[in-house]
Amino acid sequence: MAGLTKQLKTMAVLALAGLMLTGPATAAEVERAVFGRLADGTEIEIVTLSNADGVQARVITYGAALQALLMPDARGQVADIVLGYDDLEGYVERPGFYGVTVGRYANRIAGAAFTLDGVRHELAANDGTNGAHGGRVGFDKVVWAVESVASGPEASVTLFRISPDGEEGFPGELAVRVTYSLSDSGDLTIRHEATTSKPTIVNLTNHSYFNLGGAPTGAGALDHRLTIAAETMLPVDERRIPTGEFRPVEGTAFDFRQPRLIGDRIRDAGDEQLLIGRGYDHTFVLAREASDTPRWAARLEHPASGRVLELLTTEPGVQLYTSNFMNGGGTGKGGRLYRQTDAVCLEPQKFPNSPNEPSFPSARLDPGETYRHISVYRLSTATGDAD
Repeated sequence: MAGLTKQLKTMAVLALAGLMLTGPATAAEVERAVFGRLADGTEIEIVTLSNADGVQARVITYGAALQALLMPDARGQVADIVLGYDDLEGYVERPGFYGVTVGRYANRIAGAAFTLDGVRHELAANDGTNGAHGGRVGFDKVVWAVESVASGPEASVTLFRISPDGEEGFPGELAVRVTYSLSDSGDLTIRHEATTSKPTIVNLTNHSYFNLGGAPTGAGALDHRLTIAAETMLPVDERRIPTGEFRPVEGTAFDFRQPRLIGDRIRDAGDEQLLIGRGYDHTFVLAREASDTPRWAARLEHPASGRVLELLTTEPGVQLYTSNFMNGGGTGKGGRLYRQTDAVCLEPQKFPNSPNEPSFPSARLDPGETYRHISVYRLSTATGDAD
């Protein structure tokens, strides 16, 4: 009996030593469920990615959208930090780009047209005289297929669709993949890839509305502290089309090179750009070209909760939008009405109207090439006001 006891103790010590060497057996997990059905019976899935720290990213196949992003604050209280709807009906009946994948071309194209290799391509004029966010039925209003899911060090889901040649006026059949992956370290990575059958233009992004205080609370985002790694921004004309100028941010309401509250100067009537946009709705220039690997772009902080979101991206620009045109026209999560400045968007992308502006980085994609855009949303908490 004494020998058996000694043997069990030895086994326990060896097992403990093994745990100490290998570390805790954590893994990010994925779950699939039905989110709803369209009027024609098409089933819409919701895929939930979870990590060991209580972070959850919920993705729906309608619009390849980030429907929810739950994270703890500095005290461990979990809240959903993106705007959207609790049910499918909201996304279908009251579209507002909440968390969706935007394409084929995010942001605006002047005159809803561009010329490629001498051929003029007419697009839908769905933003005054401009084309915006892919047209009347862009990538945000279609059903995507779940191509794969995976659990492990990262939980991931890959969504896929074929955009037909000529869809919304864009040339070429475009095969598109969007992969959401969540790591145990708190990185939510969104990877966009596309190939084409003809020369075309591509500019994809995610259009999440962030409120780090908790989206259903009804509190606004003007108390968020923002940093953007940009020396210049792109001023726009009355159509909200970039003028082609690269304007230094120094000394202006657009200078976020050092952390500053969003609400500090958003009501500055002396800045014509804030008048045109009714707030911030502008591209900040991170670089003049896209990069192969994500680089640090921005940091959003909510001092009261301690939640922090950092953005790293391969894209040359990031669109800052302070939800200036939300007017309470539709009920969002938790029965809340979404209003102006309730959230902030940080949309990594190529520059608006690039196909018509020679000084901007090209958005062209040719057959045999692969469009790639990687953005990382790094979630963490910080002490300070949250203590």
